[in-house]
Amino acid sequence: MDKKIETCSCNIIHHEIVSEVSSKMPNEETLYDLAEFFKVFGDSTRIRIMCALFEHEMCVCDIAALLNMTQSAVSHQLRVLKQARLVKPRKEGKVVYYSLDDEHIKDIFKEGLEHISEGR
Repeated sequence: MDKKIETCSCNIIHHEIVSEVSSKMPNEETLYDLAEFFKVFGDSTRIRIMCALFEHEMCVCDIAALLNMTQSAVSHQLRVLKQARLVKPRKEGKVVYYSLDDEHIKDIFKEGLEHISEGR
């Protein structure tokens, strides 16, 4: 599946287009934050955790059992996901349940799955 990348052979800069797109580009700090946000998705363990939480909120013990991981390993990944605001905790007595942070995260996850499935 070796696809050739098409390159532009002209030397003309389309100033109107460049100007229009430039005015709509987020600032560098925002783009950096967006790249960091998507980096969190770059780990298959975190994706597995998010996939589980896409279906149902779960505690660390349940996630560890489901994914055949230690609670410590799951807690570490949940900490990363929480810092990126991808998951949120809910305490009920002594048990902490985790879920995807909000509908935006569910939509991003769902869209990613659909995109991957289309290519198969």
